[in-house]
Amino acid sequence: MRRTTYLAASAAIFAGLLVAAWATHGTGVVRDDPERNIAIPKELTSELQVKVAYDGEDIWFRYRWPVERPAIFNDVLVYNDGKWETRGGEALGSNPEFLTEDRVAMMIDDGSVPLFSRYGGYITIGEGLTTFTGTPETDEERTKYLPSTRTDPDTFDTIRPAGDLEKLRAAGQFIDLWQWRSSRSNPIGLGDDGFVAEERGGDEGTGPYMTNFDKEAGQPKYMFNPDVAGYRALKIDEVISGKVGFNDTYYLAAETAVPFDPTYQWQNGDTIPRRFLRPETGSRADVVQPSAARWRNGFWDVTLRRKMDTGNPLDDKIFRDGGSYDVAFAVFRNASTMRWHYISLPASLGLGEPAQINAKFSEPGKPDWTGPWTDVEVFYPGQVSWPRLTDPKQHPGADRIAQRVPVAYRHTERQLALYGVEVEFSKEIKRQWLWTLGMSVGLIVAFGFSMMMLFRRREEA
Repeated sequence: MRRTTYLAASAAIFAGLLVAAWATHGTGVVRDDPERNIAIPKELTSELQVKVAYDGEDIWFRYRWPVERPAIFNDVLVYNDGKWETRGGEALGSNPEFLTEDRVAMMIDDGSVPLFSRYGGYITIGEGLTTFTGTPETDEERTKYLPSTRTDPDTFDTIRPAGDLEKLRAAGQFIDLWQWRSSRSNPIGLGDDGFVAEERGGDEGTGPYMTNFDKEAGQPKYMFNPDVAGYRALKIDEVISGKVGFNDTYYLAAETAVPFDPTYQWQNGDTIPRRFLRPETGSRADVVQPSAARWRNGFWDVTLRRKMDTGNPLDDKIFRDGGSYDVAFAVFRNASTMRWHYISLPASLGLGEPAQINAKFSEPGKPDWTGPWTDVEVFYPGQVSWPRLTDPKQHPGADRIAQRVPVAYRHTERQLALYGVEVEFSKEIKRQWLWTLGMSVGLIVAFGFSMMMLFRRREEA
């Protein structure tokens, strides 16, 4: 009788552990955690299509990527009970109100930056960048940088002296960075020209937008011109719902705006863009659009143009016929910004030379877009930093990096996306592994005890 009771109890324990292991396997690990700046996109990979054309004077890059709903607004000012409040802009993951613009960015190098052709944007990610888990919030953004600009490549605050940085820049130790923004540059047909070196910054000159807010007065500087737009402000509900679109006057610029009128009877929900768009100046104005881009049939289709030789070799990578270059892309979609984007591995670009992306020589001023797109897979990178990748204690493949093995030889984009998620949840995954191990050991013990009791009973019978 006692043995029967033991057998029944062990079988019950075995069954209970089996059910518990099945019910808890893989659960409670990957989840959004705002307190740690973690928000995992629903799709870990996506697609970007690229075409390139040049005529000896200008070069054109055309980008196409899927977006279910275009985000044409960024941060806005909303009137509420006598005050103008900021909404939108930076957000943790996707902005549910679609008040974060879509973007595409491209890094370019001519072979001057060591390791970029093998590891792309990974080399620009130091420890403790803004929005990383555990990074304290400060007024100064901790941006991307090149390892060569630090005395300790793994430490953000060890920036080299100004004289050293000037020598590095003269030697080509910088990455050319092009950006297009659906709200803060697109409506007036502009791109934005920047760089990554000791920081991620804009080229010399002024950018395509400025802040439309007077802090002392606590009000916007400009509003919509009612003679042009038919209104002084939009309505926040219509902005969030997507009712305001390309055919409406939805941005502020010289042709759509007038100085703000504080005497007007403003109503709750009145909405004015927090950015005023303007012409760029200096080297920052080198990247432009042939015309404002529009979203059609589920895709953004964006073209940027630049002089092949801008005359600014300390700001821009100079394109030459017969030249070879390395490029890497970033796509911001579903109203996401900061590190919640999709990136690509580096790809080779050839102007008359065989490469992964082959630029097509065209008639003067007429980019030739015939021929197929180059498909580029992009992926969510998570919080994977260059110091982590080069540390054998944290990354088993660090020895491969030391041997300069390109990342594309070892990993697919899907694998890299999963690795990015694993890094964000490393503690939870380890805890889950220990829990699963404990369950497995318990199952083995319970199963063994059940078998032992069963065989004993048969022998006595």
